[in-house]
Amino acid sequence: MHVVITGANRGIGLALTQAYLAQGHEVSALCRKASEALTASGASVVEGVDVSDADTLTTLTDALKGQTIDILINNAGLLAGDSLGQLRWQDIEAQFAVNALGPLRVTHALLSQLTSGSKIALITSRMGSVADNSSGGYYGYRMSKAALNIAGKSLAVDLAPKGIAVAILHPGFVQTDMVGHAGDISAVDAAQRLVARIAETNLVDSGQFRHGNGDPLPW
Repeated sequence: MHVVITGANRGIGLALTQAYLAQGHEVSALCRKASEALTASGASVVEGVDVSDADTLTTLTDALKGQTIDILINNAGLLAGDSLGQLRWQDIEAQFAVNALGPLRVTHALLSQLTSGSKIALITSRMGSVADNSSGGYYGYRMSKAALNIAGKSLAVDLAPKGIAVAILHPGFVQTDMVGHAGDISAVDAAQRLVARIAETNLVDSGQFRHGNGDPLPW
């Protein structure tokens, strides 16, 4: 099985890479710049891929040309905290570019290499839930993840006739650099749960918004 993962140089992306490699699968690990851990992992590393920059996607498509993709995991993400009293427009736009447009760009670029039975996973956040928002703030992150969620739902509808299922997954509050390692679950444990959820995903539950532990999440 060939698994393609964006944002694979650290955190959840690196842990997912290592998890799939441990299962004996082929992994193409995409990133802007490889870490030592990723280089040593045994994955096929593709550097120079910035999901927010359409021009770098030629690096991606050239590296994967002619290869069938069984699982495409759009994991690359960006978090920049803000509040109503301190909105940083450049940060908000950057989060949209990475979190919402990036996964759609990557998926569109690789769509011809997905076949019936392939799966797409979007690593999103419950912070993109409207119903679950009781604390406000984080405008750019919340808005960009909400946009990603609706893109995932549309992909699930549009790709169902081709036999391609879409998982929209919140990994939990994960101990990564993005949150200063303040989470309540390790990247390794989060990755194991995500791998299980992706394995379970089929055309019947395609497009559902779920927690890494399997619980459904409100839109």
